[in-house]
Amino acid sequence: MGREIAHVMGYQAAGWLDRPEREEEERLSLLIEALQLKPGMTVADIGAGSGRISVMMARQVAPKGRVMAVDIQDEMLTLLKNKARQLKVTNITPVLSTAKSPRLEPGSVDLALMVDVYHEFNFPYEMMQSLAAAMKPGGRVVLVEYRKEDPEVRRRIKLVHTMTEKQVRTELEQPEFGLKWKKTLKPLPLQHIIVFEKQPAAGETDGAKSRRPEAPAAPERFTPPPEG
Repeated sequence: MGREIAHVMGYQAAGWLDRPEREEEERLSLLIEALQLKPGMTVADIGAGSGRISVMMARQVAPKGRVMAVDIQDEMLTLLKNKARQLKVTNITPVLSTAKSPRLEPGSVDLALMVDVYHEFNFPYEMMQSLAAAMKPGGRVVLVEYRKEDPEVRRRIKLVHTMTEKQVRTELEQPEFGLKWKKTLKPLPLQHIIVFEKQPAAGETDGAKSRRPEAPAAPERFTPPPEG
């Protein structure tokens, strides 16, 4: 679709995610505020890394809400679990994903967040197809990506790690995903926040949604099936 896929950042660089100056550079606190999280929500942090954002969201949805911290690297999840233990945050569930699926229960997620992650998916179509299936009707899928339209961003960030709003919408608004663009927010210094909403399935009414059974809780750890 006219875009080069970037390499995934290895767990060896996890310290960069926790650098002290990250709040000033990216204003994560403004991002969390923009998400309008509420207690009791089930939130998926896709590409959770060492867990900095997972912890911030977990505190917002506590006590009964949960964060599904999804990452493809088991080493990242180990760092994340250690961080949650040290900070006494108990409502985070680590999930080991595959390159094609976040391995989340269908219809179980209120909000899925990807911060500088989507552009690194090796299989973006397959990943989004699986993630879209995990969303509740009316649930939000939120991408945070460096603004390729912004000359200042292009000066500071490698182009392969940036995305335009148009490119994001082109890739995520494919009919089979059932995702509809709602708004694009720009409170952050260098990134845009692009929000999509999962549309109800054909013939599904609000009453039908309210009668849907709750999805079972995901186990603490998934082991990916063998490739092939």
